[in-house]
Amino acid sequence: MAQESGPLYDPSGPVPVSGGGRRNTGAVTGLVLFAGVMMLIDGVLGIFQGVVAIAKDDVYLTTPNYVFQFNLTSWGWIHLAMGFVLVVVGYGVLRGAAWGRVVGIALVSVNLVLNFLFLPYYPLWSLVAIALNAFVVWALCTYRD
Repeated sequence: MAQESGPLYDPSGPVPVSGGGRRNTGAVTGLVLFAGVMMLIDGVLGIFQGVVAIAKDDVYLTTPNYVFQFNLTSWGWIHLAMGFVLVVVGYGVLRGAAWGRVVGIALVSVNLVLNFLFLPYYPLWSLVAIALNAFVVWALCTYRD
Protein backbone atom coordinates (compact mmCIF):
# COMPACT_ATOMS: atom_id res chain seq x y z
CA MET A 1 0.00 0.00 0.00
CA ALA A 2 1.19 3.45 -0.84
CA GLN A 3 1.36 5.93 2.00
CA GLU A 4 -0.42 9.23 1.41
CA SER A 5 1.58 12.40 1.56
CA GLY A 6 1.26 16.00 0.50
CA PRO A 7 0.20 19.35 1.94
CA LEU A 8 -3.32 18.19 2.84
CA TYR A 9 -2.27 15.06 4.69
CA ASP A 10 -2.36 15.17 8.48
CA PRO A 11 -0.28 12.33 9.91
CA SER A 12 -1.91 12.64 13.33
CA GLY A 13 -5.31 11.45 12.16
CA PRO A 14 -7.13 9.72 9.32
CA VAL A 15 -8.98 12.85 8.17
CA PRO A 16 -7.13 15.20 5.79
CA VAL A 17 -6.85 18.80 6.92
CA SER A 18 -8.37 21.42 4.64
CA GLY A 19 -5.68 23.74 3.37
CA GLY A 20 -5.36 27.43 4.08
CA GLY A 21 -7.41 27.75 7.27
CA ARG A 22 -5.84 28.42 10.64
CA ARG A 23 -6.83 26.13 13.46
CA ASN A 24 -7.27 27.05 17.08
CA THR A 25 -4.69 25.79 19.49
CA GLY A 26 -5.44 24.75 23.02
CA ALA A 27 -4.16 28.10 24.27
CA VAL A 28 -6.66 30.02 22.12
CA THR A 29 -9.60 27.94 23.29
CA GLY A 30 -8.37 28.30 26.85
CA LEU A 31 -8.21 32.07 26.41
CA VAL A 32 -11.81 32.14 25.18
CA LEU A 33 -12.87 30.05 28.16
CA PHE A 34 -10.98 32.40 30.45
CA ALA A 35 -12.61 35.39 28.69
CA GLY A 36 -16.06 33.89 29.29
CA VAL A 37 -15.31 33.38 32.96
CA MET A 38 -13.94 36.92 33.22
CA MET A 39 -17.11 38.24 31.58
CA LEU A 40 -19.19 36.42 34.18
CA ILE A 41 -17.05 37.77 37.01
CA ASP A 42 -17.04 41.29 35.56
CA GLY A 43 -20.82 41.11 35.21
CA VAL A 44 -21.33 39.97 38.80
CA LEU A 45 -18.96 42.66 40.08
CA GLY A 46 -20.81 45.20 37.92
CA ILE A 47 -24.07 44.12 39.54
CA PHE A 48 -22.55 44.60 43.00
CA GLN A 49 -21.05 47.92 41.96
CA GLY A 50 -24.43 49.06 40.67
CA VAL A 51 -26.26 48.00 43.82
CA VAL A 52 -23.72 49.85 46.00
CA ALA A 53 -24.00 53.01 43.88
CA ILE A 54 -27.82 52.88 44.03
CA ALA A 55 -28.06 52.08 47.75
CA LYS A 56 -25.27 54.22 49.22
CA ASP A 57 -23.99 57.20 47.26
CA ASP A 58 -21.28 57.99 49.82
CA VAL A 59 -19.18 54.88 49.08
CA TYR A 60 -17.71 56.44 45.93
CA LEU A 61 -15.87 59.70 45.85
CA THR A 62 -17.02 62.41 43.49
CA THR A 63 -14.72 64.59 41.48
CA PRO A 64 -15.95 68.11 40.88
CA ASN A 65 -15.50 69.62 37.43
CA TYR A 66 -15.38 66.27 35.63
CA VAL A 67 -16.65 66.48 32.06
CA PHE A 68 -18.69 63.26 32.09
CA GLN A 69 -20.40 63.86 35.41
CA PHE A 70 -23.50 61.79 36.17
CA ASN A 71 -25.46 61.21 39.33
CA LEU A 72 -24.10 58.15 41.17
CA THR A 73 -27.58 56.62 41.17
CA SER A 74 -27.57 56.84 37.37
CA TRP A 75 -24.15 55.18 37.30
CA GLY A 76 -25.53 52.48 39.59
CA TRP A 77 -28.35 51.65 37.20
CA ILE A 78 -25.95 51.67 34.24
CA HIS A 79 -23.57 49.26 35.99
CA LEU A 80 -26.43 47.08 37.18
CA ALA A 81 -27.90 46.71 33.69
CA MET A 82 -24.52 46.16 32.06
CA GLY A 83 -23.66 43.58 34.72
CA PHE A 84 -26.78 41.54 34.02
CA VAL A 85 -26.17 41.63 30.27
CA LEU A 86 -22.51 40.66 30.71
CA VAL A 87 -23.49 37.67 32.83
CA VAL A 88 -25.88 36.43 30.14
CA VAL A 89 -23.41 36.95 27.31
CA GLY A 90 -20.56 35.45 29.35
CA TYR A 91 -22.68 32.34 29.82
CA GLY A 92 -23.19 32.27 26.05
CA VAL A 93 -19.44 32.44 25.51
CA LEU A 94 -18.90 29.57 27.95
CA ARG A 95 -21.50 27.51 26.09
CA GLY A 96 -19.54 28.09 22.86
CA ALA A 97 -22.21 30.11 21.06
CA ALA A 98 -20.97 32.21 18.14
CA TRP A 99 -23.44 34.96 19.03
CA GLY A 100 -21.86 35.10 22.50
CA ARG A 101 -18.44 35.93 21.09
CA VAL A 102 -19.75 38.56 18.67
CA VAL A 103 -22.06 40.22 21.20
CA GLY A 104 -19.37 39.82 23.85
CA ILE A 105 -16.86 41.83 21.83
CA ALA A 106 -19.40 44.65 21.38
CA LEU A 107 -20.62 44.68 25.00
CA VAL A 108 -17.19 44.42 26.58
CA SER A 109 -16.05 47.29 24.35
CA VAL A 110 -18.97 49.39 25.60
CA ASN A 111 -18.16 48.33 29.18
CA LEU A 112 -14.56 49.42 28.65
CA VAL A 113 -15.76 52.90 27.65
CA LEU A 114 -18.17 53.01 30.60
CA ASN A 115 -15.36 52.14 33.00
CA PHE A 116 -13.27 54.91 31.47
CA LEU A 117 -16.10 57.36 32.11
CA PHE A 118 -16.45 56.02 35.67
CA LEU A 119 -12.73 56.63 36.30
CA PRO A 120 -13.03 59.65 38.63
CA TYR A 121 -15.49 57.87 40.94
CA TYR A 122 -13.44 54.71 41.53
CA PRO A 123 -10.04 55.11 39.84
CA LEU A 124 -8.18 51.96 40.83
CA TRP A 125 -11.01 49.54 40.06
CA SER A 126 -11.80 51.36 36.81
CA LEU A 127 -8.21 50.92 35.62
CA VAL A 128 -8.26 47.23 36.53
CA ALA A 129 -11.60 46.78 34.74
CA ILE A 130 -10.32 48.60 31.64
CA ALA A 131 -7.30 46.28 31.44
CA LEU A 132 -9.51 43.23 32.04
CA ASN A 133 -11.99 44.31 29.36
CA ALA A 134 -9.19 44.93 26.86
CA PHE A 135 -7.89 41.41 27.48
CA VAL A 136 -11.37 39.91 27.07
CA VAL A 137 -11.87 41.69 23.73
CA TRP A 138 -8.47 40.46 22.55
CA ALA A 139 -9.20 36.87 23.63
CA LEU A 140 -12.59 36.84 21.92
CA CYS A 141 -11.12 38.29 18.72
CA THR A 142 -8.35 35.66 18.43
CA TYR A 143 -10.76 32.73 18.31
CA ARG A 144 -11.55 31.31 14.85
CA ASP A 145 -14.22 28.81 13.90
